[in-house]
Amino acid sequence: LDAAKQFGADIAVNASEDVAAVVMQATGGEGADTAIEAVGVPESFELCTRLIRPGGHVANVGVHGKPATLHLEDLWIRNVTITTGLVDTVSTPTLLRMLAAGRLDATKFITHRFGLSEMDKAYDVFAYPADSGALKVVLFA
Repeated sequence: LDAAKQFGADIAVNASEDVAAVVMQATGGEGADTAIEAVGVPESFELCTRLIRPGGHVANVGVHGKPATLHLEDLWIRNVTITTGLVDTVSTPTLLRMLAAGRLDATKFITHRFGLSEMDKAYDVFAYPADSGALKVVLFA
């Protein structure tokens, strides 16, 4: 939540709160234009589909290890678009050019730095981001 606020989020809601009520209040009862499921937990996907406004878009990039329920009986009438997919490398050359030109500052994503000899520690930090606050971990020689 702190990272979301640092990156410009207007509202950051803890999952223990009534997320749907907060989103509906913030949007005048309309729902979100776009909801991004990036966790890979069935409950978060299903929540995204409840938060979306008619004509909205749910982007699922989380890697799911178990099934999530798709409530078509609720979604079809609202004309919701759902996309899924893993991160691909199509945009990598563009992103690298933007980095080299100084048009993209990726340093704000880096929360931890480790030497190659500390790789095991780096994996532990990245494996438990809720405990470590890790967003991106950089290894250097």
